[in-house]
Amino acid sequence: MNGIVERLAAGQERLAAFRQDLHRHPEMGFQETRTAGLVAARLRELGLAVEEGVAGTGVVATLHGTRPESPGSQPEGRRAIALRADMDALPITEATGLPYASAVPGIMHACGHDGHTTMLLAAAEHLARHTDFAGTVHFIFQPAEEGLGGGRRMVEEGLFRRFPVDAVFGLHNEPGLALGRFGLRTGPMLANVDTWSVTFHGTGGHGAVPHRATDPTQPLAAFIGALQGVIGRNLPAGETGVLSVGHIAGGDARAPNVIPAAVHVSGTGRSFRPAVRETMGRRLHELAEALAAAHGCTADVSYRHDYPALVNTAAEVALAARAAVAVAGADMVDTDYPSITAGEDFAYMLQERPGAFVLVGNGVAADGSFHHVHTPRYDFNDALLPLGAAYWVSLVDHALGGRRT
Repeated sequence: MNGIVERLAAGQERLAAFRQDLHRHPEMGFQETRTAGLVAARLRELGLAVEEGVAGTGVVATLHGTRPESPGSQPEGRRAIALRADMDALPITEATGLPYASAVPGIMHACGHDGHTTMLLAAAEHLARHTDFAGTVHFIFQPAEEGLGGGRRMVEEGLFRRFPVDAVFGLHNEPGLALGRFGLRTGPMLANVDTWSVTFHGTGGHGAVPHRATDPTQPLAAFIGALQGVIGRNLPAGETGVLSVGHIAGGDARAPNVIPAAVHVSGTGRSFRPAVRETMGRRLHELAEALAAAHGCTADVSYRHDYPALVNTAAEVALAARAAVAVAGADMVDTDYPSITAGEDFAYMLQERPGAFVLVGNGVAADGSFHHVHTPRYDFNDALLPLGAAYWVSLVDHALGGRRT
């Protein structure tokens, strides 16, 4: 399998140029028309069957292996797997100063989806030229992962009815993890993602005579202080839960002597288990309403479930781990990688089919520093391109019995 890494590395300059072109021309979720067009055109050049416009701007390409199925295997039909990459960018102003920095004001590839797209396309190119495997591979280029639920929309629009698979696999780069090191685990790997909001209503009034007002800033202050008690006193010590405040609004900066009639606070909730998710939502409601009543106010409360937890299945984790070991070596693959409270809408695909999502190291600088995803100075490491593409090829090799090279 190291031979595949070497062959893909020989084309790294071309892969990097493609990735950097995507980086220079980022597109937001469900607007990835240029990116999808480039991907679809290249896949058609390779002879793959290509479907565009899947969930708006998504692309799915299909490649059939030429090796016959072994006798007695999969009697109901040829085995099929899906490999998924995301294509969208973020509303962040880039500050890298790179020659290929975003040319689109206020939008950048700050999560590495330009690299994810390039790696999967490179794997498709290699596999299109080496079809000695038994079964079918669907290459899913997904739109709108960043908060818009492109994965959910693909599933709702019949992704796996149109492109039936036995298992689905995803990948994401991880800054701060050694270049080419793989991390994965069985069970919940990424978190439930929820959005909550509370609006406290009072009467407001003049700041000079607060006793004449019903002040909603009082329950707001108490609520923010009490919120972490949900985590510390309502969840078992071994459970993971996060409730973070992300936005506070109230009053008018031009009138600091006015007590507002309403104030608003909102944030995010993260958890792994349904029972924990339910407890967090219930207690947040109870706290907000009780504190509002204690201060003579009322509260409008919302706790919305957004993305579900991403849950890997055991057999597919074992398969993905074997594929990663073949590329990077056993000492570079961690099958007990810690769960992360970030979210991923690949979770919707894993609700429909078995599969595994892996993290692969984007590396660190010589001094040990790195830039996190979703920050203005983040950039995908082009040295990862052949390694990530080789992992995809190795996965097909291990899942569909391809040629050992």
